[in-house]
Amino acid sequence: MRSILLAVTLVLAFPALAQKLEKAAFAGGCFWCTEEAFEKVPGVVSAVSGYMGGKLKNPSYEQVSTGRTGHTEVVEVTFDPAKVSYDRLLDVFWVNHDPTVKDRQFCDSGSQYRPEIFYYSDEQKRLAEASKAKWEKQKPFKQPLLTPVTKASEFYAAEDYHQDYYKRNALQYRFYVTGCGRYSRLDSLWGELRKK
Repeated sequence: MRSILLAVTLVLAFPALAQKLEKAAFAGGCFWCTEEAFEKVPGVVSAVSGYMGGKLKNPSYEQVSTGRTGHTEVVEVTFDPAKVSYDRLLDVFWVNHDPTVKDRQFCDSGSQYRPEIFYYSDEQKRLAEASKAKWEKQKPFKQPLLTPVTKASEFYAAEDYHQDYYKRNALQYRFYVTGCGRYSRLDSLWGELRKK
């Protein structure tokens, strides 16, 4: 919730800044974890957990979690391109998810956890496809990259209790991440590339 309030406050207080900000959307499994990865990037104004890629309007977490709405858990990132490039955000995304699987991430399975890059413009599409091609050549593992690049559809912010979950529920979040084996799998896939 604080991320959403910060973005709204900045837009209202500094309208000129809002014109310079851009949005990006990434699905990397559980949105709590994806949100954490992006909120730590300098130049990111906000990272909001939500849903994208389905047909149902205003879906709830309970509806999306059935896997029948077509949505995936996604994080919409608002960023200042003068401080962080879209290419940099793409690099952060790649090393923070497992691109070798479909319809799952770590201990979470179902289409609602599928990894995906959602682009908002032709330029983002071009950069995302180039980034995927780059990582296909540079990746330190043999499996192909299965993460698709898809045109963004309507974004629906998740319920308030999902926003900043990793901060507000730090202990439970650590149990979840550790129990799911997220960090150990990412380290085994990407190794030192995760530290760049």
